[in-house]
Amino acid sequence: MSLVEPITIRFGIVGCAEIARKVSRAINLAPNAQIAAVASRSPEKAGAFAKANNVPAEAKIYGSYEPLLDDPDIDVVYLPLPTSLHLKWATLAAQKKKHVLLEKPVAVTVAELDQILAACEANGVQFMDGTMWVHHPRTAKMREFLDDKRRFGELRTIQSCFTFAAPESFLKDDIRVKPDLDSLGALGDAGWYGVRAILWAADYHLPKTVVATPGSVTSDRGVILACGASLHWEDGKSATFHCSFLTHLTMFLTAIGTQGTLQLNDFIIPFQEHEASFSTSSRAGFDDQVTRWEPGPRQEVAGIDGVPQEVRLIEEMARLVGEIKVGGAGKVDREWGARSRKTQQVLNAVKESIEKGFVPVEIA
Repeated sequence: MSLVEPITIRFGIVGCAEIARKVSRAINLAPNAQIAAVASRSPEKAGAFAKANNVPAEAKIYGSYEPLLDDPDIDVVYLPLPTSLHLKWATLAAQKKKHVLLEKPVAVTVAELDQILAACEANGVQFMDGTMWVHHPRTAKMREFLDDKRRFGELRTIQSCFTFAAPESFLKDDIRVKPDLDSLGALGDAGWYGVRAILWAADYHLPKTVVATPGSVTSDRGVILACGASLHWEDGKSATFHCSFLTHLTMFLTAIGTQGTLQLNDFIIPFQEHEASFSTSSRAGFDDQVTRWEPGPRQEVAGIDGVPQEVRLIEEMARLVGEIKVGGAGKVDREWGARSRKTQQVLNAVKESIEKGFVPVEIA
């Protein structure tokens, strides 16, 4: 528990993407954060966003991005921009001593992310990506189960899936299918979650090799619309994930150990905002007639305090920045950047495997 007294951290929102509506609500609900400014490519668009999303009346409105980065009253810059713009604006934000909350995927390549992280480190600012589910109390409770050698044992395999059936308008015009804006397509948008979940379950130990699954779907503009891959560790662990813009909404995660299994079907966005559950089974077998499990799976509930996971993300970012403001750059938590980088490494390996004809790609 932190010994630093809570202080209010001032967020500036750079870009008015759809996800920024959800994050704006989260900042408004977080007790240690507030929206202090909104920037878009025109003051009219920024003002309309502010009005539509209950941004405080005293928040500043900017018709371009850089004036917000120059604003001395801003502590954290939230960047929900297209991925191709992340390198420029996240690096510039860090150089201007702004802490960086960056939407996923955080970069087009690992090399780009390395430049962003280097700028954050050189300027003593906190970096965090916008993956929300890792901040849910359910995630901490699931981690307890995975770490329990008696109930779960040793992790051996993981499966993850995130798909949604995008409408034709999305597949034609959305930023996420335009190669000059988000060239990773479904792999970067939906695949990020599956890869992150696998790495989380594996306690962020990178696999040795990644092999994309034959049958990926690419648009006529060269953007991935659906794909999957298998991941392999030196100790024999394996994992698979699938992501798609073309099939029904599905988001499951299964982790199987030598003594137990963890399963859930809503790991990215819970079925209910204020409560979430997951299933565990441990040391299960069949009865003597092989008609039922003994013992059966157990449903476990978490997050019943009414705080959505995106609010917890903002609270954590604000807490870290508050500690840095009090204690200096030595308080920067670099683990968040390291986790983002490992996720990006796997994504880029999957893309490389697809481009080379579904061959194994080693991860350094």
